[in-house]
Amino acid sequence: MAEFLTDIETIRKRARQEIDKGPVTDAYGADRERVLKVLNEALATEIVCTLRYKRHYYTASGLYSEPLAAEFLEHAREEQEHADKLAERIVQLGGQPDFDPDTLTRRSHAEYDASTDLVEILKEDLVAERVAVASYTEIVQWLGNDDPTTRRVFEELLAQEEEHADDLRGLLERIPPRGKNV
Repeated sequence: MAEFLTDIETIRKRARQEIDKGPVTDAYGADRERVLKVLNEALATEIVCTLRYKRHYYTASGLYSEPLAAEFLEHAREEQEHADKLAERIVQLGGQPDFDPDTLTRRSHAEYDASTDLVEILKEDLVAERVAVASYTEIVQWLGNDDPTTRRVFEELLAQEEEHADDLRGLLERIPPRGKNV
């Protein structure tokens, strides 16, 4: 059996001395302030995407709108769950989740979209998902082993964002290219 790199008495002593740091110990290798900034940018991205999907759910109309609206609502719920996970991680790291509506779109990686044409909605939502996939992939690589817990959060989000992109691509392929509000 492998030995600890640090003896357990030293670990216990540090744990008591730095109790106010919560889960952040000397073993935490990342730049916590930078990680918190990145987490808050991702939080803004997820909130903006939640709002996009909610708007698309309520405004979708036309021949193919019913199944698309159901997909938009499901994606909105999942994006909100992503936002909640990110906010929880921010608090765990001793930060403050930034829900300021005045700066959400400036901090978000994705843009807000007010399209009404179903094909354009799908295209813009697919672009937003691709932006999230690219951003979260970079974040996962950047975190590496310095913050494995935050990396896992982003890996979970990344998997679902890839699924969203695949869903949207499939929906877009099923709609025949026609005029507005097909």
